[in-house]
Amino acid sequence: MKLDIHNDLMAEGKSMIGVIEGDSIPRVVIPQLIAYYKAGQFPFDKLIKFYNFQQINQAFEDSASGAIIKPVVKMA
Repeated sequence: MKLDIHNDLMAEGKSMIGVIEGDSIPRVVIPQLIAYYKAGQFPFDKLIKFYNFQQINQAFEDSASGAIIKPVVKMA
């Protein structure tokens, strides 16, 4: 399937804005996330999984299947 950005998304006066990491302000968001984690409201440690570099294909597969939210590949 080919997506025509102009006709499929931008018609009717719509606008498109690129966003990275939710467009957050790190000095505000990071302390909030730490506070949530300490209060037991943000279990980020359950959302990530570490993989050795040799397991990089498994990391991609787990991410694509939804088995893990954030795969972290260790290079060393």
